[in-house]
Amino acid sequence: MTRRMHLAAHFPGVNNTTVWADPRSRSQIEFSSFEHLARTAERGLFDFFFLAEGLRLREHKGRIHDLDVVGRPESLTVLNALAAVTDRLGLAATVNATFNEPYELARRLATSDHLSGGRAAWNVVTSSDAFTGENFRRGGYLDRADRYSRAAEFVATARELWDSWTPDGVPRPFAHRGRHFDIAGEFGLPRSPQGHPVVIQAGDSDEGREFAASTADVVFTRHSSLEEGRAFSADVKRRLAGYGRTPDDLKIMPGVGVVLGDTAAEAREKAAVIRRQQTSPQTAILTLEQIWGVDLSSYDPDGPLPDIDPVAEPSLTRGRTGRGDTVAIAEKWRALSREKGLSIRQTVIEAGGRQSFVGTPGAVAAEMEEFVRQDAADGFILVPHLTPGGLDEFVDQVVPLLQERGVFRTEYRGTTLRSHLGLSEPPRLPLSSAP
Repeated sequence: MTRRMHLAAHFPGVNNTTVWADPRSRSQIEFSSFEHLARTAERGLFDFFFLAEGLRLREHKGRIHDLDVVGRPESLTVLNALAAVTDRLGLAATVNATFNEPYELARRLATSDHLSGGRAAWNVVTSSDAFTGENFRRGGYLDRADRYSRAAEFVATARELWDSWTPDGVPRPFAHRGRHFDIAGEFGLPRSPQGHPVVIQAGDSDEGREFAASTADVVFTRHSSLEEGRAFSADVKRRLAGYGRTPDDLKIMPGVGVVLGDTAAEAREKAAVIRRQQTSPQTAILTLEQIWGVDLSSYDPDGPLPDIDPVAEPSLTRGRTGRGDTVAIAEKWRALSREKGLSIRQTVIEAGGRQSFVGTPGAVAAEMEEFVRQDAADGFILVPHLTPGGLDEFVDQVVPLLQERGVFRTEYRGTTLRSHLGLSEPPRLPLSSAP
């Protein structure tokens, strides 16, 4: 049987994905931008619309990070507004499990699920960053080793709250006694239309993969090739059995960019122009400084990579950068630069690009289908480079071809996000007795 593809849309604006200098780019704050992209995604019969969130503006060399979006609204507020102008599209908010509390967030998510008729989703993220923690009354931060244990208990506690009402609508007292949370009381809302909001997780570390296997409904990830996608998918899905779950219980959806052209050559040239726009000379040096951890402003972006060694723990950038092992990354980039004779800017473009589908609409549709058929993904989260019209071309030109191939829906069959994703309603959890 042909596997069906899942599609979602990510509102762009984080890091240097968006080409703000393009005259077609509009505001990242005005509601009309969110509405346009969401309506386009629903017109394309996408599963959900996805918003990122940052809790503090990063700083680089003591100044606001040039690549940060300044003024991003709070995600759930935006999505609640979008619930009024969409009918079937899922609405996914990124909310941090480190700097929120279970009762308050479970209530906000349940409210969104009720208001939208069962279309809410929660992208669970964590932070071990003291810089972000300064924004909060509690201050400080979690030890890195504790961030996933808190997140796992957070999600489990939220699910206890969502299940605390009886099937006939009677609230029951709850009590949770755990390492990170010790709460008791009564939850203020009955079980929402899809039982629990869909849980999304993003993270490629071993602990992140284990957390996804134990808890998530969707994984938001990155693949640089079909082979890497297959390896990631196989690794995460083999872990599911340890939690009594099946491969169909978890959808893997990498974030991708798409560039279309009337010919393959035209698409490649458009993609090259976009990458150059996304990675200006200033951006190339800034990106390199995040990895090397030292001031590189004296280096020529069109010259070779630094011959100095990076510092093991970069401190020029304060805030979450997600670079990982910077020493290993530097060695990898040096090897790439030597192999292909690339400058600093060319190396950043070559190494930092998100996996993209570039070609004619027919070629892109065929390649996306191949990823799903080869078990490298269950679908894709599209990250356009334009706000808010970056999805229009894909919906108009590629979606009809995916439908002709029989790999994508021609209409919404259900009303909830779980129904779009082919996920069953979660069983009710046994409720701990309140004292």
